[in-house]
Amino acid sequence: MLPLEKEQEVRLGLELATKRQEHADLDAAIDTLARSGLADATLLQRLKKRKLALKDRIVQLERLLLPDIIA
Repeated sequence: MLPLEKEQEVRLGLELATKRQEHADLDAAIDTLARSGLADATLLQRLKKRKLALKDRIVQLERLLLPDIIA
């Protein structure tokens, strides 16, 4: 894989930070809704699916920014 240009690295780093925050916020929202008992199962399932998609993107960004180093 080719090394990232500095501008790309910064842009991806900002996206990574944003996605991590969204993931944490969504986790808190899911927890709050589940505890309250006010949310229906469909809503919780949609939120969990969105959280999983965010996690997948986070992993993808981390791999781009922190490539595996074979020792």
